[in-house]
Amino acid sequence: MLSLVLVHSAGVKPLSVEKVRTVVRSALGEDLGRGDVTTLATVPESAHAWAEIRPREAIVVAGLSLAEAAFREISPAVRVKRATADGRRAAAGEPLLVINGPARALLSAERVALNFLQRLCGIATLTAQFVAAVRGTRAKILDTRKTTPGWRWLEKYAVACGGGRNHRFGLFDMVLIKDNHLAVLKDKTPNAIVAAVRRARARYPKLKVEVEADTLEQVAQAVAAGADLVLLDNMSLPQLRRAVAQCKGRALTEASGGVTLRRVRALAQTGVDYISVGALTHSARAVDIGLDFRS
Repeated sequence: MLSLVLVHSAGVKPLSVEKVRTVVRSALGEDLGRGDVTTLATVPESAHAWAEIRPREAIVVAGLSLAEAAFREISPAVRVKRATADGRRAAAGEPLLVINGPARALLSAERVALNFLQRLCGIATLTAQFVAAVRGTRAKILDTRKTTPGWRWLEKYAVACGGGRNHRFGLFDMVLIKDNHLAVLKDKTPNAIVAAVRRARARYPKLKVEVEADTLEQVAQAVAAGADLVLLDNMSLPQLRRAVAQCKGRALTEASGGVTLRRVRALAQTGVDYISVGALTHSARAVDIGLDFRS
């Protein structure tokens, strides 16, 4: 039986406290600059406030720890209570966080906290839609490296919150031989794919090897070369079904390219093991979440 340890396993692991603190401090520094002049000018230092963060649409939650950190970095006097948890669904109007403390701190941290939540909940929510669309098939939804620079660890965390699985975190944790690698080796014998897989196995014997295939001929070459996983790039549904049959029992399969919510179930029904979706991170819409003060 083929091993499935080719992608990072499903499930949500807590974010690093130190990494959260670092990224939040950077975001606050960008936003505050020399100070929140509007709040400093208009709100008394002694003012105290209560507020709630709520979504204005149904979402899957991700990024609560970043929002909490934003308020606490401004003032340790702020108290934040979670009303839910990352990975859970929240209906429109359902509280995510309840915050109380110095009003100045709540106002100054508001936008940074919401930016993290809107972006990460957006990714988690879109991922959950893709996961739901393939339910009942063997296919698992994967993310890609098409992430916001510097935010990959956060965006892949959000994918996990939405029930997706993380593919490579970078260029270091798995060999993925793509078309441009093969173009460099086009003159090698018996073919570029065999040459590339042999070189990868020799240099990194402990890493899994995936090969991108644009044609059924390349699929056959990848299987013959002993690839662990074959990436079936932009193939039609009939091609995918034939490729799955070619790989059965010999290599796992990943469909990729032009994956949409409308099309993803048809892709899954071809029998592929994985479907990678760049849109999870490069095209997820920021969901509508607001912070409102209690009167």
